[in-house]
Amino acid sequence: MTINHQAGLWEAAVDALERAARLHRQFFRLAGQRAKEPVWEPPIELFEDHGRLSIVVALPGVRPELVQVSLENDTLIVTAERKLSSSFFKGTVHCFEIPYGRFERQVRLPAGRYRLSRRDSEHGCLLLEIETLD
Repeated sequence: MTINHQAGLWEAAVDALERAARLHRQFFRLAGQRAKEPVWEPPIELFEDHGRLSIVVALPGVRPELVQVSLENDTLIVTAERKLSSSFFKGTVHCFEIPYGRFERQVRLPAGRYRLSRRDSEHGCLLLEIETLD
């Protein structure tokens, strides 16, 4: 077995353990505990072009007006809560992969000063544009 193959297997195992831990925390929180700390992080895409950063935050099922966005120094912080619809509280769960509960995503930006210049939503994604002030 080559070193690259071993490293790939190790990385896959670590990813599987992290996913299992996230699902475990989410399952037990939904069983009646209210999370005080964020329990998941939404995936993002970050693009830079001529001093403007464009960020896409995947938030299916989250109402855009309930999402808080802040800039603290060189860190973008996106927080809210994705609630499970009460219509899903019946029956047997066969698959449960979409995260619910309080989330927070912190994105470290390249060094500089910034301001949020655009905030929009499209197809379950939060779209943000951030301009550099330097």
